[in-house]
Amino acid sequence: MRRRLFVALQLVALAVLVAALAWAVRDVWPEAGPRLARADPVELSLALAVLAAYYLVFVLGWMWILATMGIRVPYSVALQAEMLSMLAKYVPGGVWTPAARVVAMRRFGIRDTPVLIASILLEAGLSAVAGVLVFLASLPFLGVPVGAPVGPLVAFGVLVTVLLHPRIFAWLARKVLRPFGAADVPPLPWSRALGILAFYLVTWPIGGFALFFLLRAVGGDPELASVPFLGGAAAVGAIVAVLAVFAPSGLGVREGAMYGLILAVASEGVALGATIMNRLAITVVEALLLLAGAIAWRGRLWSREALAQSGR
Repeated sequence: MRRRLFVALQLVALAVLVAALAWAVRDVWPEAGPRLARADPVELSLALAVLAAYYLVFVLGWMWILATMGIRVPYSVALQAEMLSMLAKYVPGGVWTPAARVVAMRRFGIRDTPVLIASILLEAGLSAVAGVLVFLASLPFLGVPVGAPVGPLVAFGVLVTVLLHPRIFAWLARKVLRPFGAADVPPLPWSRALGILAFYLVTWPIGGFALFFLLRAVGGDPELASVPFLGGAAAVGAIVAVLAVFAPSGLGVREGAMYGLILAVASEGVALGATIMNRLAITVVEALLLLAGAIAWRGRLWSREALAQSGR
């Protein structure tokens, strides 16, 4: 009953939020709607390709974390687990993102649930800190004022950085993951954490290029110099989506944050069109990459079976 009540409250809060956002942009839709209908297929294709490249690179970060914690998995396995967890965010309840990844890894024989959850938390934390750094570093070069909550973002980045310190994280992991049987979670050495952080600093600008092409697809003309800012805006949207636990996949919340930030480099109609297109694009790409990972893994199994039969 509690779970059903929580899900019901989530859906009500989401409906109220989406309705409020729709009301707020009601005057912009007459401009954004036609832009979406006339989206440039070439620019849109480039955006989807770059977005897919972002996800394909992003998975390597999680594999790096897993390897440091003693778990090595094939790329196709990590890709499937990552994309499944991304799509699971749309299910109300708030627990399906890590649960989906843990279940996916169990299918491939990896059953160390505490370490898997710890790796997911480390991935989220390091990626978030990198996103905040990219966003803050891009502001002085943007050339226009941005109505961004810089103070809260800095505070959030500092807090997460402190929590990610090996000693603090190991202590918290033991406390939080005790119900899953965690006696001790292998810490992520600080030097390795900094290396992975630097890796994520590179991934967010790739996401910025995807948003750059989405803006062009709906008739915008962003400058190439705005790519780091757009990557940071995407990062802020992702962070807000995670923190807004009442909204499945941050639906509406992510869009509201990104729309407000993109206004610094685009008109209202272009910003709204690109924001809506971004939600559609990430969902389509996540689903296609999940399918690609499954096909790649199945092909690997078939190759092994054929090799075994030929050796008999």
